[in-house]
Amino acid sequence: MQLYDISITLRPTMAVWPGDDPFRVTPTACMANGDNCNLSRLEMGSHTGTHVDPPLHFIDGADGVDKLDLERLVGPAEVLDCTGMREVDAHALEGRLAEGVIPLLKTDSSHAPDTAPFCDDYVYLTLEAARLVAKSGVKTVGIDYLSIAGKDATPVHQALLGAGIVIIEGLRLAHVPPGRYTLVCLPLKIEGCDGAPARAILIET
Repeated sequence: MQLYDISITLRPTMAVWPGDDPFRVTPTACMANGDNCNLSRLEMGSHTGTHVDPPLHFIDGADGVDKLDLERLVGPAEVLDCTGMREVDAHALEGRLAEGVIPLLKTDSSHAPDTAPFCDDYVYLTLEAARLVAKSGVKTVGIDYLSIAGKDATPVHQALLGAGIVIIEGLRLAHVPPGRYTLVCLPLKIEGCDGAPARAILIET
């Protein structure tokens, strides 16, 4: 069995969405200074690094990340090779989506640094492709930069989240060959929150 860690390492130098708060770690106790343990305070936005978007992110009054059915984030997945594309359109996904299998889109953004500054020319899913995904019977979709949508994020997010599809953003897939795996992606359980960082792994058996 082989495990692939497909998560971004949280650190102060990491890229965040423009306008979001940077990630910070502030020591509050330090054994080197005579304290009896090491302890830190973490500061970050709810969509920092590898993270999960629940319906509440773009649908007011919908379920937050704590209400997600974890069966949507654990199970069969397929890393789809979408490299060489400026955007992932419906044609690129036609015939490649299998009901019950989570598509993880490996694009050229997998090779973009996960450190600041933010990469403006990331690869994203078009609205037509999002509508195709929404009709395909998949329960979750993931992509390898900090947003699945282009700069006009609302239509794509609403097309997916409105269809009950959970979104995983900020995956690291450069080192993962295309193919079938088991995905385990567990977001922090934050009551009523619009998103949460997650640790995501792929298991090859």
